[in-house]
Amino acid sequence: MIRMLMAEQRELLCEYGRRAVDLGLVIGTAGNLSVRAGDLVAITPAGVALDRMTPEDCPVLDVAGRLVSGERQPSSETPMHLSVYASTDARAVVHTHSVFGTVVATTMRELPAVHYNILLLGGETVRVAEYATYGTAELAANMRQAMADRRAALLANHGGVTIGPDLDSAFEAARLLEWLCEVYVRAKAVGEPRVLTHEQLAAVRERAANPPAFPRGERPVSTSRTPDAPEACDG
Repeated sequence: MIRMLMAEQRELLCEYGRRAVDLGLVIGTAGNLSVRAGDLVAITPAGVALDRMTPEDCPVLDVAGRLVSGERQPSSETPMHLSVYASTDARAVVHTHSVFGTVVATTMRELPAVHYNILLLGGETVRVAEYATYGTAELAANMRQAMADRRAALLANHGGVTIGPDLDSAFEAARLLEWLCEVYVRAKAVGEPRVLTHEQLAAVRERAANPPAFPRGERPVSTSRTPDAPEACDG
């Protein structure tokens, strides 16, 4: 029996496609994912809901965009995925139409630093790419510009794109992007969100680069706690 080309990667696309639907990051046949291995790219197919795919549904292309394996047509956003692989060292791309990400992409030019975890996406803001028709080289170019030195970008009146060294990392970046957008949108409903300054974010970078050391000592013995009483936990 001949093993399916990029079998593991195509199975991962199905697994994370189901997760994207379960978490509400996509609806219907919207959204697409891809994984690169060497000079080959496995991508979700056009016109198939991400929670209904099989590994065989996911076509494999070379980095030039030529179909190598599979009967279905690749996602309409294939030019955008290939553009990422041509311009970065990413090995996975996740494109969603999540609610809060799309709200921000529809109303703003960038997502500001309302939480320090925005740094995990590569910078102090998430840029919004200029609008262009889906599936076009123009959209791919706009996304590439917005993604420069970042792991995430929003697409005006469209959705979001995240990248990573593997599909799990790109997917977690998509989850974080949606969370940050939701925090911003909900904060706007209460008042004007406070945006962290460059200096405050620099302090976060310094803290992350030089975490505090906690020397290990002997475990204190308490005589006041009964043997069956649970210990307190603070995460």
